[in-house]
Amino acid sequence: MDDRELQNWVERVSLDRFGIPFRHRAIFNARLRSTGGRYFTKTHHIEISPHQLAAYGPEETEKIIKHELCHYHLHLQGRGYKHRDPEFKALLKQVGAARYCKALPGARRTLPVKYLLICRSCGQTYPRKRKTDPRKYACGRCRGKLRLVEAEPRPG
Repeated sequence: MDDRELQNWVERVSLDRFGIPFRHRAIFNARLRSTGGRYFTKTHHIEISPHQLAAYGPEETEKIIKHELCHYHLHLQGRGYKHRDPEFKALLKQVGAARYCKALPGARRTLPVKYLLICRSCGQTYPRKRKTDPRKYACGRCRGKLRLVEAEPRPG
């Protein structure tokens, strides 16, 4: 499938499920791996991951298209288009869009924990992948001061 076919597909889904035409550009972006699609608020264009189509087929990809169209139509209407907005969540459910896309098979796993922030007062631990300045944060449980230590490497 190429960008022209995707454009037609998005326009068709927009008319069928939302009753409103899609008047901007929809393209595939092969760099999208951790997300199924993107909506751009400045240009109103939509990008879809071709890897999702290859891995899960047209049914899952159409759910991603509906998700991005929810952002698109709500944003253009001046309504709540962000993931946390109740209007967005309600429209997702109404049109049968995916809330999240499926992880790609063979996707990179998360990085190992290298650091721990430990509360000096209550001992609460916060695992971190990146080095963090403990002076900028406080314990979420007791508001105590934190200290940074390097995590023990796991055997294996």
